Amino acid sequence: MDQKILFVGAEIMPFAATGGLGDVMGSLPAALAERNGGADYPVRCVMPLYDAIPEKWRSAMTKEIEFYVPLAWRNQYCGVWSLVKDGVKYYFIDNEYYFKRGGVLYGQYDDGERYAYFCMAVLAMMERLGWYPDILHANDWQSALSVVYLKTVFRYAPYYDIKAIFTIHNIEYQGKYGFEILGDVFALSEREKPIVEYDGCINLMKGAIVCADRVTTVSPRYAKEIRDPAFAHGLEGIINANSAKVSGILNGIDTAFYDPQTDPVIPSHYTAKLFANKKRCRTALRDKLNLPDDPDTPLLFMITRLASHKGLEIVEPMLEGLVAEKNVQFVVLGKGEARFEQYFRYLEGKYPDRVRALIAYDRNLSKEIYAAGDIFIMPSKSEPCGLAQMIASRYGALPVVRETGGLADSIAPFHEEEGKLVGNGVTFANYDPSDLYYAVTRALAIWEDKKTRGTAIRLAMGTDFSWKKSAERYESLYLGL
Repeated sequence: MDQKILFVGAEIMPFAATGGLGDVMGSLPAALAERNGGADYPVRCVMPLYDAIPEKWRSAMTKEIEFYVPLAWRNQYCGVWSLVKDGVKYYFIDNEYYFKRGGVLYGQYDDGERYAYFCMAVLAMMERLGWYPDILHANDWQSALSVVYLKTVFRYAPYYDIKAIFTIHNIEYQGKYGFEILGDVFALSEREKPIVEYDGCINLMKGAIVCADRVTTVSPRYAKEIRDPAFAHGLEGIINANSAKVSGILNGIDTAFYDPQTDPVIPSHYTAKLFANKKRCRTALRDKLNLPDDPDTPLLFMITRLASHKGLEIVEPMLEGLVAEKNVQFVVLGKGEARFEQYFRYLEGKYPDRVRALIAYDRNLSKEIYAAGDIFIMPSKSEPCGLAQMIASRYGALPVVRETGGLADSIAPFHEEEGKLVGNGVTFANYDPSDLYYAVTRALAIWEDKKTRGTAIRLAMGTDFSWKKSAERYESLYLGL
């Protein structure tokens, strides 16, 4: 495949990232490059040059060009820096006014203006570099305007020939703003207003969906779910009207970064065949967290944003009973809504030998927990794809997930076929605390039977969660354009 691809996104691992979008942007382009001859494959990525990007990467960058970006009445400086990693060329858009924010990526009062500038700079950059992609692949609302600008403001040669793909990583976050800033901030005229107009306001994601040549989501099931009002957060009408160009491709994970055989963060390495060292990881974590180390007590865990749609509404009514009745320990790592932070702290206070509430975002600590944990709980109300269930499986924890979005596409329930255990996790359908409780007890029954436990762990760890199949599907999508 010789098409030139430019990925546009607000975050990329390992430079600066807060979640799944960054993981995808850091893995999929590299997987495509690997499939197509490494450095000779013309896949490139672009993101803002945040001050959160470590010096390790900044010192490896080369300045490409400098110019000014017109955005409505503004004329803002833009520097473009680059580096090559894993066969992929990464561009970084430099403007300290917009992106030097004390290490914070999102949640600023002027996010609309910041990412409008970013999107306009991406399009302007092409002409300054003399490099035009065949396909612009934008991701989530922060890069939605790159698709809109491509099909409106830049609708002339050679931009005219560029195809656009827009990937929805989470439809809940759409980029909604009042019409009073249509021209003043987004540099769009009344002529373009109908493109971004939806439900009485500007909706940037809606604009990208309408303008894109193809729209993807991060799992096949999520692509179907967002046609339903229960999942679409008001955009079901637009999704259904554009359903012919909407498809879902399941995300993968970076299997080199998440590898218990080589991971430098975890205290002991292991594989599915040489599994005994996982116990050392569990002992090390318990020692770190001051928890009793009983080899017959399984360690249950959650690594999640503490938000209601992550399933914490059904965790809260059942977890205390589970901890009180069963011989288990429970660890949660995450930050979010105050009510859930307070609940987990309360539980730790009541059961100091069984529960730890780690109210933080810590990627290294998360890997230590994955390596130590026995049963991973992910009961999301909605989950576009989810990567945590894949990571947990790779580290030998049995996943317990609700059958929604990418969780349903990636985890198949354990069951017997012709006397053999098949599947790679425990699943449940209803968004109900009782159903979650029984799913966890099923996982506990598997874990407590040592023979079944070993087979189940090998099945979970042996699941192919790499980008190989997904990259192949994206490649077919690109070729189809």
